[in-house]
Amino acid sequence: MSGDVITLTDENFEKTIKENSLILVDFWATWCFPCKMIAPTVEELSEEYKGRVAFGKLNVDENQKIAMQFGVTSIPTLILFKNGEIADKIIGAVPKEYLDSKIKEHL
Repeated sequence: MSGDVITLTDENFEKTIKENSLILVDFWATWCFPCKMIAPTVEELSEEYKGRVAFGKLNVDENQKIAMQFGVTSIPTLILFKNGEIADKIIGAVPKEYLDSKIKEHL
């Protein structure tokens, strides 16, 4: 795992979730202002947790199948997957400290 944020698609989603024991997925869209607000936080955390937690971004406009599968109706929605299962779900642009505490709960 690197600190790089993985671009997720309908095609690579399942494989990526299974390959990473802990991954935070940011469900977003280009037109979503709160998504743009939280993007730098996701980038920062991906660097801070490099090698321990994977981070991915899924554009809901381009990958509607996965967004629908996980019931994403509001964005940004951040879902933390642990061993392929949903461990936590965060909706909205939340402060970095909040996201950080949620990740630490599952490490």
